[in-house]
Amino acid sequence: MNSSHTSDGPNKRPAPKRRYLSAEKKCQIYLVSQGNDQPIGELLRREGHFSTDLARIRQQVKEGALQRLSAKPGKKHNQVASEAYDALKHELQEKERALADLMAELAIP
Repeated sequence: MNSSHTSDGPNKRPAPKRRYLSAEKKCQIYLVSQGNDQPIGELLRREGHFSTDLARIRQQVKEGALQRLSAKPGKKHNQVASEAYDALKHELQEKERALADLMAELAIP
């Protein structure tokens, strides 16, 4: 056997980078895949995805739809982004510190 052609050799291709898809892009791919205008294989090739990617997107759409449809009428669960939550928490802590400082100043005769 020739040991000069190992898997670490110069002909090894780098691993493909995983692409991040926004929610809007996933929704677009899902909606296009639901139409019968073009073959799904053609859509996936054009977008640079595989059938497993489409299966994952379809599962996410189903889970999201079921979660949204199972919500009780009249009850809205507002979700805040973690960055906004952290900013509000920090602002509250600053105000509590300022209030404590003012109370300490007023308490000193």
